[in-house]
Formats: sequence, C-alpha cells, structure tokens
Amino acid sequence: MSDLAEPSAAEKPAERGFVRGLGLFDSVMIVAGTMIGSGIFIVSADMSRDIGSPGGLLVAWAFAGFLTIAAALSYGELASMMPHAGGMYVYLREAFSPIWGFLYGWTLFTVIQTGTIAAVAVAFARFLGVLWTPVAEDHYLIPPLHLSTEYAVSLSTAQVVAIVVIVLLSWTNIRGLEYGKIVQNIFTVAKTGALAGLILVGLFLGWNHDAIEANFHHFWTPQGLHPLATGLDAATALGLIVAICVAQSGSLFAADSWHDVTFAADEVRDPRRTLPRSLAIGTVLVIALYLLANVAYLATLPLADIQNAPYDRVATAMFQAVFPVLGADLMAVAIMISTFGCINSLVLAGARAYYAMARDKLFFSQAGVLNRARVPGWSIIVQGVWSVVLVLPRTYNPATHTYGNLYSNLLDYIISAALIFYIMTIAGLFRLRKQRPDAERPYKAWGYPVIPAFYILGAAAVLVSLFVYRSATTWPGLLIVLAGVPIYWVLSRRMQKGS
Repeated sequence: MSDLAEPSAAEKPAERGFVRGLGLFDSVMIVAGTMIGSGIFIVSADMSRDIGSPGGLLVAWAFAGFLTIAAALSYGELASMMPHAGGMYVYLREAFSPIWGFLYGWTLFTVIQTGTIAAVAVAFARFLGVLWTPVAEDHYLIPPLHLSTEYAVSLSTAQVVAIVVIVLLSWTNIRGLEYGKIVQNIFTVAKTGALAGLILVGLFLGWNHDAIEANFHHFWTPQGLHPLATGLDAATALGLIVAICVAQSGSLFAADSWHDVTFAADEVRDPRRTLPRSLAIGTVLVIALYLLANVAYLATLPLADIQNAPYDRVATAMFQAVFPVLGADLMAVAIMISTFGCINSLVLAGARAYYAMARDKLFFSQAGVLNRARVPGWSIIVQGVWSVVLVLPRTYNPATHTYGNLYSNLLDYIISAALIFYIMTIAGLFRLRKQRPDAERPYKAWGYPVIPAFYILGAAAVLVSLFVYRSATTWPGLLIVLAGVPIYWVLSRRMQKGS
C-alpha cells in the first residue's frame, strides 16, 4: 500500500497532467447524470410485482435512497483523503490490498461500466424506435447467427443505433474534457428538467381519484403478488421484508453509478472539498426526484396498471393516461435525452478508472497515457470497443423463440458483486480511520460511525436476500469477480519481473 501523503503511480498525472476543468456544478451534473438513465422509468413495474402494495413500493425506494445517500456521505471522506483518478479502485487498494482494487476494476471494465453503457445505449435505440419505426431490435441487417442453443449474435437497426451512440460519445470525450463536460451539463440539465416535468404532470394533470382511492386508501393491501419462493410472498411481514430487499436490485440499479465522479478526481477543482459536496448534493437531488416520480405514478395509475405496464414502461403508461395521443412520443423523447446524457457520463468517468489501473501496470499500458487533449484517449477507446462488443450477443429462449440481450443477464449477475465492493469500500473507511488516523481529512463522513454502519448492515441484508432468493442471478456475478484472480496473479508476476 502506498502512503496517502505520497500519491502512487496510479495517482500521478501523466507528463502534462489532467486539466482541472470540473467545478462543483459540473461534478454534481456527473453524479446526477450517471444516476438518471432509463431505470426510473421502468423498474417500478417489476418492483411492484414483487412487493405488491403501494406502501411497500415507496418504502423500497426510500430504503434504496437512504442506502445511496449514506454511501455517498461515507465516500465523501475517502474522496477528500485520496482525491486522485481511480475512485473505488484507489480506495480498495489503499484500505485493503491491490488485489481488491484490481478485482473491482476488472469487474467494472468487463461488466459494470461497459455493460451499463451497452444497456443504456440500446435503451436509447428502443425509444428512438417509438418515434421512428425502422429502428427495432427485430429489424435485422444481419439475422441472428446461433453460437449455441441459447446464444447468438446479430446486428439489428437498434443495435446499429446503440453502436453509433457509443462511438459518437467516445469520440467527443477523446477530444477533451471540455467537450465531454458541455455534453454532460446540457443533457443532465435537460433530463433533470424532464424528470421534474414528469413529476408535475403526474401530480397535477394526472391526478386520478380512482388511482388515489386504490393506492392510498389501501396503502398496505397486497395485490398481484409474485411468489418470492415456495410458500413465501409479500403478504406476510417476513415476505414483505424479503421482497423489499430483493426489489433493491431494481432501485439500486436505477440509482447506481453515483460515485463515478470520483474516477475523475484529478480533473476536479479543489477536489478535497468539491467531491464530498457533489456526492451529497447529487445523490440527494436524484433520490428526491425518484421518490416523487413514484408518488406521481401512484397518483395517476392504480397499482395493477403499474404492475402490468406494457414492456414495464411505467412512465410511458402514465404519460399516455394523461396525453392519450402524444404520451408515448413525449416520453420517448424524455427518455432519449436521459439515456444519451447517462451514456456520456459513464463514458467520461469510467475511462479514468482504467487509466489508474494502467498506471499501476494492471491494465493495458497505453490506457495509462494522456493524449494531446489531456484525457486518457486509449482508455476511452478500449472501453468503447468492449461496450460495442457487448451490444452484439443475444440470448435465445427455445421455448418461446424470443431473443434477449446478453448484457442484461450480465447486469443481473453483477448487482450482488457491486454490493460486495460497496460494502468493502465503506468498511475500508473504518479500517483507514484506525490505520491512518493522522491522514488529512478535510471532510469527515457525516454521522460516523452510525451512518456508514447502517449502510453496511442494510446492504448486507439486501445481499443475503439476493443470494438466498435470487441465487440464479447472483452466484454467477461472484464467479465473474473471481475470474479476475488468475488475471491479477499473472499481471502481478509480470510487474514483479519488470521491477
């Protein structure tokens, strides 16, 4: 482990160094921009089927919000201690050992960041298809080529649009921080306004007395429940607790990536103060909007309509209830703005983590070099290439003859693994307090030790529930993480021979 007073190779900018071009507003826009994608418009449908009551749905979102804000307040201290490119990679490396930093970075590159970029890019294409019908996942330029009975590769018009968006935003970010920042700020302001507009439409124009009667006068009455396991559903107290925990795979995914701004710490002005503030302001802003959005859904649609929204598009169903003719088109435009800005945030931030790994000789060496625009151009390119690759594979269900997307499975697998890394990072806060009590901490975690401990306990409860009741989509995530162990061993051996 390196001394916090003397940055390691991963923390030392290249020859000319990064441009410190991100102020507080820019940093808040990255936090909010990475959080708001397509999830808030969709995941409430699946969550409501598991939980089965309006009250339980709002409690689940409030729980996710509390966990997210608690984590952000805790990460603020780590960011103020180690304001260098790499974020969680650096925190885990310093608090525990380089292998934990690498395993996080490995998972981030293979699935978390790149898989999310692929998923959000395809979501953008799907909603473009609402406005322009030639764009569709079953409108093939290259029909599915089966690799096995369950997997294939294809190239549809929707996949082409997704690839074009990834390439375009990778290119703009390669040209320099200023380009990425401008795109980021414009689209985050626009999509935050669009989400606020959705809330106002639901609460004022969509206010439906039948929905109010069904949802708020029967706040805890279970309906349309999906069983969580044999003999267990949300109709019992234990079942409701389990359902709220299991449903976090949706709400936490919709609120994820809030910490991505810490990857770009070397480009933030006065990072020891700006990063903690941006994490707190950004997460509180987005969580407040998410909670209000769900209140708006419940004020407009009976819970049964939320549970059975076509393709789980709850926000679209709400808009169509208010604007029967233009609702779907208006929502498609709003989600396209939201997803485009989200992809830009993910592209901008993720590449800085691989840059830090490369500086420690744990990633492609060229990824650790800044280009003439003083951004990690090769890191952005490698991230973009792998994101494009993840757009192409399809899953196939022989029973229904339908196709899905491989990245969707990978993202389901990785939710539990991501929680493990979050828990470890906040546990690292306690460890560093003990091991390095004299380290400079311009910001100390608010509510320490209660708030960080609450996050660890709450996230651990979610994690246990997922492993017990969603084992098919959680254990594979752990295997993806463990697959990085032999790779780390090979890289570290090479590093030792080269030293």
